Amino acid sequence: MTTPQEPPPPAASAAPPIVTRGLTKRFRGGQVAVDTVDLEVPAGSVFGFLGPNGSGKTTTIRMLLGLIAPSSGSVELLGESMPKAQLKVLPRVGALVEGPAFYPFWTGQANLLRFDAADRTADPRTRKARAAEALERVGLSNAAGKKVRAYSLGMRQRLAIAVALMQRRDLLVLDEPTNGLDPQGTREVRNLIRELASDGTTVFTSTHLLAEVEQVCTHAAVMSRGKLVRQSTVADLRAELRPRLVVRTPDLAQAAETLKSLGATDLKTTEETVEGDSGDLPIDKFAAALVAADVRIHGFGLERPSLEEAFVALTGEGFDVAE
Repeated sequence: MTTPQEPPPPAASAAPPIVTRGLTKRFRGGQVAVDTVDLEVPAGSVFGFLGPNGSGKTTTIRMLLGLIAPSSGSVELLGESMPKAQLKVLPRVGALVEGPAFYPFWTGQANLLRFDAADRTADPRTRKARAAEALERVGLSNAAGKKVRAYSLGMRQRLAIAVALMQRRDLLVLDEPTNGLDPQGTREVRNLIRELASDGTTVFTSTHLLAEVEQVCTHAAVMSRGKLVRQSTVADLRAELRPRLVVRTPDLAQAAETLKSLGATDLKTTEETVEGDSGDLPIDKFAAALVAADVRIHGFGLERPSLEEAFVALTGEGFDVAE
């Protein structure tokens, strides 16, 4: 699969815009929704906050933005302690958490102006110009005068992001930005995220879709049952698993026996492939043995594990990979 072009890696010297230490949230009754999470989001990255629904992602985001108080631990946004510095920091942060409710009979532009008027830090003198710029950034300039009730789901999601972009933001926090979108709407939002990152905005996006992270993000953190089990670059997450030897053949039993005789382990057979861990033996030895055993080979080689396999290896549980 061809991976779309990713944003450039962030500068190593820039201070991380999100840092949490021991972040924990306990609800009444003793339920621990978020358990001692230590996050560090690199500046300029597209950071995927990955985990199944119910793993604690949205609760973590609410604590990051000061919408709910942590039971313990600390949050720093853009170098400032939250929620103490909330009034100073949040004007530099755009957020999409359970998207805003739009007036369906108002135009997209009118809705933007309404949201901006409610922002005490916004300059009314530049409101219309900033609305036009935000609509252009999300690709809705031609639909600015159209009523929101006529917008597709993808257009409404982009309009919600435009609300967050009415002022210059150093950090954009998006909670499940492609949730409920059709494939076209999903592509539109993914492309927008890449464009925002290329302009220097750090984008922190939560998702339960592995494809979202593989196609958009430079870095990722994996949540499972309220705990942070891994954070690194997306490339490193995949690279931590050994490549697997995959043989495509109609002679499955003979191929499996041949691979096993040479020391291959963790063998798995599907309707048309046999795969396994080749260990330290060069793969040309396996190829020669398969040919010698008269195994018909329709495909042969090492395949890098997917992010789904990396997730299962980290957490021991399955994952929703639906688009």
